[in-house]
Amino acid sequence: MRVQVAIIGGGPSGMLLGQLLHNAGIDTIVLERKTREYVLSRIRAGVLERGLVDLLEQAGAADRLHAESITHDGTVFSVNNEYFNVPFSQHTDKPVTVYGQTELTRDLYDVREKTNGKILFNVEDVQLHAVDGDSPRVHCIAQGKPVSINCDYIAGCDGFHGVSRQHIPAGVRSEYEKIYPFGWLGILSETPPVHRELIYSNSDRGFALCSMRNDSLSRYYVQCNASDSADQWSDKAFWDELKQRIPEQFADTIETGPSIEKSIAPLRSFVCEPMQWGRLFLCGDAAHIVPPTGAKGLNTAASDVYYLYNAFKQAYRDNDLHGLDSYSQTALARVWKVQRFSWWMTSMLHRFPVHTEFDLKIQRAELDSLRQSKEAQAALAVNYVGLPY
Repeated sequence: MRVQVAIIGGGPSGMLLGQLLHNAGIDTIVLERKTREYVLSRIRAGVLERGLVDLLEQAGAADRLHAESITHDGTVFSVNNEYFNVPFSQHTDKPVTVYGQTELTRDLYDVREKTNGKILFNVEDVQLHAVDGDSPRVHCIAQGKPVSINCDYIAGCDGFHGVSRQHIPAGVRSEYEKIYPFGWLGILSETPPVHRELIYSNSDRGFALCSMRNDSLSRYYVQCNASDSADQWSDKAFWDELKQRIPEQFADTIETGPSIEKSIAPLRSFVCEPMQWGRLFLCGDAAHIVPPTGAKGLNTAASDVYYLYNAFKQAYRDNDLHGLDSYSQTALARVWKVQRFSWWMTSMLHRFPVHTEFDLKIQRAELDSLRQSKEAQAALAVNYVGLPY
C-alpha cells in the first residue's frame, strides 16, 4: 500500500490531522491499535479553545458541536468558602467551548467514514522503518494479516506510550518530565451542573473542580493521593469530599447522583525535544503532556495539528519544505508556554505534601492577586482561551 502520509494513532489528534489532510487532497491512512468502540469509551477533557473549534469546522466535523456544546465566557476560582469570577469577555474576544472529547472523536470518526478516509483498527506490532531517509515505511499486523505501507511522511499521534517517539535516536532526543505527587479522582454523573461556569477550588483539604459536559451531564474532580484507586472511593465518599472543598453556596445546591464513570488520572508534565526526526513528526501526547489543570492537553495537540497540517499543505501544494523543516521549533515554542501556564495553575490550586506555611501563604497571595488585579486576570484569560497559533 502507498499513501502520502501515514498517521499512527486514531485518537483525536490523529483523526483531526487525517481528516484535514484528506479534505486537502493529501492521501492518508490512520492506524489505530484498538477498536473504534474502545477509543470512544475513554472519558477525557471537554474544554476546547477557539483554535480547535476552527480546525473541527475545517475538517467538516463541527455540526453537532455547534448544536450541543456550551460556550463559556469566564470561570470561577474559590478559596475555601470565598469565590470570585474571572470574566474572559473583559480581556479577550474569545470564549471557550465545553464539548466532550469522546463526542469530538466520534464526530471525526463519522466524517472519516462518510468521506471514505482510510483507517485500520486493531493494528498490532507497528514498526517504523527508514524514517531518516527519503522513503519511510510502516509495517504492522492488521486483523491478523501483515500490512506494509510506503509513504512520504509519518505522523506519530500515538500518545505517550506509543512507538513513534522511540524512533528518535536516544542521542538526539531529550525528555523533560515532572511527576506531581497526587492524582485527580473524577466522576461523570447524569446531574445538572452546580454552576454555569467551571469552578476551580483551592481548599485546605485539597483541589476540586466542578465541570460539565452539557446541561444534564456533569464532571467533577477532587485531588487524591497518587496511590489511590477508584475502587477505594464510593460515590458517597466522593460527594462528601467534594462538598467540603467547594464554597457552601455551591455545596448546598449541588445535585448528586450515581456515577456513570469513575477514574483516577495521574498528573505529569512532559516534553520531548525535538518533535521531528527525518520524515517522522510527533504530534500531541506522543511529544508532550500537561497536567489537566487549565485543560490544555487536547488543545495543545490541536496546535500541533495546525502547524503540521499547514506544513504538509505547503510541501505538497507549493513544494516548499520550510514548514516541515521548522515544525519542531514552531510547535515547541507554543508547547513550553502552555507547559508554564499548566504548571502555574497546578501550583496555585493544589495542596502539595511538601508545602510549608510559607508556601501556603504564597499560594493564597497568588489567588488574591488574581482576584484583585485586572492585569493578572487578563493574563489568565488570554492563556485559558488559547494562545494564538
